[in-house]
Amino acid sequence: MKKAFILLAVCLPISMQFAAGMTSVSRSDIHPVVVRDWTKSATATWPAMKDGKTLWYKLDKKGGLWWSADGKKWAAAREGAWTDKEGKWLKIHEHKLVWSTDGNSWSEVPEWKWEGSDGKWYKFDNNWTLWVNE
Repeated sequence: MKKAFILLAVCLPISMQFAAGMTSVSRSDIHPVVVRDWTKSATATWPAMKDGKTLWYKLDKKGGLWWSADGKKWAAAREGAWTDKEGKWLKIHEHKLVWSTDGNSWSEVPEWKWEGSDGKWYKFDNNWTLWVNE
């Protein structure tokens, strides 16, 4: 019986310390969760990088892609594509938003959303309205 009390006296503090270490959370482990809502883009434009420069893109009412270097003068985008933050090419093809890493093999973009070169997330809805999530 004496051995049981000695064992309990030694093991109990160790097990309590171990259990406390498993359940304690330091302030550095706590990360605030920021939930942001999608908002309709006020300008209906999004940025993309091309040759190290930021270009602005937008869609016309017929789904045609336009680009601008300054947001003032617009021209039809002949290539019909832009890049996301990771360098994937995106374009509208057969009424769907698709992307490619090599320009040859294209697949539909999940949820029609991508990260712009400015770090903001953009998406189109089924009416091709542009939404942004900063």
